[in-house]
Amino acid sequence: MDVKRVPAFALASQIIPNIDDGLREAFQVPANIKSLGLVTSTSDDVGYTALDEATKMAAVEVVYAKSFYAGAAHASGPLSGEFLGILGGATPSEVKSGLEAAVQLINEGPAFYAVDEAWDHAYFAHTISRTGTYLSKMAGINPGEPLAYLIAPPLEAMVGLDAALKAADVRICVFYGPPTETNFGGGLLTGSQSSCAAAAEAFAETVKKIALSPHSSF
Repeated sequence: MDVKRVPAFALASQIIPNIDDGLREAFQVPANIKSLGLVTSTSDDVGYTALDEATKMAAVEVVYAKSFYAGAAHASGPLSGEFLGILGGATPSEVKSGLEAAVQLINEGPAFYAVDEAWDHAYFAHTISRTGTYLSKMAGINPGEPLAYLIAPPLEAMVGLDAALKAADVRICVFYGPPTETNFGGGLLTGSQSSCAAAAEAFAETVKKIALSPHSSF
């Protein structure tokens, strides 16, 4: 089956050089962070991956990251997309470096792949060879360890996760039970880099098979 890359786009990115104390309290920003970098994206999962990449490229940490309900097709505004991520750092220059890394990965890095002409039936099966501080903390692993980031529509995601776990020596670190805010499902799996890659491939192949034959033969 031919699949098509569904590109993600960073819709807006802004820097707050010196965060107000009221906003700091609202976001529970640590005292060592003085500046914030905000980014929105058409894809939440690409956005989370991009924030993790930023922590590897600059002296920043993730202070906020949320998906928006129902996805980019039902965004609240033209610059909203389906995700808001906020990086924090001690100086505007550090935040700028992190934000640039995040925007570049959103626009040019891993993406969803569609199995239909309308680009409606899509999955995300990405192997992160070396995690940053954000996703590693979320997954309960050490920074630098690999992850398979697997997302698909609800039914496909559950069958795909089962196939991924059986295909390689990996374990579930985070389970995204459907429906998520964007009505998908999936999980973060860890193991060796080669095992994560094999799991991601099995997940993707399973989604493709279901797209071709939605009903099992009993």
